[in-house]
Amino acid sequence: MRLTELHRTTGYRLATLFLVLFGVIALLLFGYLYREITGFEQERIDDWLLREHAELKREAPDELVARFEHQNQFDPRRQRPFGLFEASGKHLAGGYAGGQPAIPVFDQPFSMRLANLPGQPPGRCIAAHVPDNRIALQCQNTLELDHFDDELLHALLSTAMITLVIGLIGATLIGISAMRRFDAVTASIEEIVAGNLSRRLPVHAKRDDIDRLVVVVNGMLDEIERLMNEVKGVCDAIAHDLRTPLTRVLGGLERAQRRARTEAEYRAAIDETIVETSGLLRTFNALLRISEIESGVRRAGFTSVDLAAVADDVFEFYEPTAEDKQIGFRLQRTVSGPLEIRGDPNLLFEALANLVENAIKFAPDGGVVHITLWHDTRGTGVTVKDDGPGIARAERDAVLRRFYRGEASRRTPGSGLGLSLVAAVAGMHGMTLEFHDADVGCEISLFKPAQSQLADSR
Repeated sequence: MRLTELHRTTGYRLATLFLVLFGVIALLLFGYLYREITGFEQERIDDWLLREHAELKREAPDELVARFEHQNQFDPRRQRPFGLFEASGKHLAGGYAGGQPAIPVFDQPFSMRLANLPGQPPGRCIAAHVPDNRIALQCQNTLELDHFDDELLHALLSTAMITLVIGLIGATLIGISAMRRFDAVTASIEEIVAGNLSRRLPVHAKRDDIDRLVVVVNGMLDEIERLMNEVKGVCDAIAHDLRTPLTRVLGGLERAQRRARTEAEYRAAIDETIVETSGLLRTFNALLRISEIESGVRRAGFTSVDLAAVADDVFEFYEPTAEDKQIGFRLQRTVSGPLEIRGDPNLLFEALANLVENAIKFAPDGGVVHITLWHDTRGTGVTVKDDGPGIARAERDAVLRRFYRGEASRRTPGSGLGLSLVAAVAGMHGMTLEFHDADVGCEISLFKPAQSQLADSR
């Protein structure tokens, strides 16, 4: 970004906006202060003039000349020139020399130029009719006050200009800082777009609003990188895991083409092909099922679901399978009554069924599989426990990836998608899938945290 584009940055615009707002407020404040200060000085002078005027009214007529001359002796600089004039305008006494000036109003303060004084300074005066058709004029030289007003106005304007310059400099620095940050962010984004998904947007130590946004974007990039790696892993896993059954299908068909002679032999070859193809179809259906769940399209149809009823259905469905394998199969409840959560009953059944199916599959002959329903401070959930080979701690994250097969399950039938589907259902429902450390076998809990339940109820 070039400096000529500085005015387009949000930081510069916000800084100049606040500068304008501050300028308007400062202008109003300065105007108010100027008016109040100058008004106070004028009110003080007017108050003094009115008091002098009142005393003059009480003065004896024959003492007015002496009063004006006495005042003149104590005012050599003519800061308060008084003048007593005849009706014709002739000067009788006082420091206001010369003829009587034009008087606009009597018995009220007024402003005028003190024309008979050097420099004709501005003044504030009051005039009165006194006995013997004489006119008394009392004034206050306001040259210093006007000078103070000019200096005050100059100081206020100078302060405003300095503030404006400093504000513009500050806005420019803020804009340049924002430009540099956005340039760094833009460069990182361009590098990410070019294919470097490990690149992240820079975060500053001050943790402002931009940094909060950058942290969220970096989290999104982490998730995108994880999904891309997962997609790559899934593609590699599909190519690896489906290559064997496809090879078997092709090999069986080629053998049937070369060797089969009777109808029974052809039927046997076709049956083997159907079995292999059905397994492939189940794998692809599971992949599509996981994608549908992860898309969240069924979240709109969530209703109140009794997790205990779902567990009862799963227990009833897999009880014959456990009996055939001579496995002890038990359903326990730590609390009575329904265990209500928000969700899709079919998906919750499918998730719990996968956990139970895995437990039965890996439990040894004569082993035991426990399904436990519980509700406590953590939330509401179900725990499935078996006494099979278990899942190593190092593999607990990996088994949730698609097509991953742990060391203990490589020789057992399956596609490696069961726990991936359970994780997808858990994520869709805001549930937690948690592995527990067990002395023997595997113990997995699927539960709705208490805080999530409270938010759903609202």
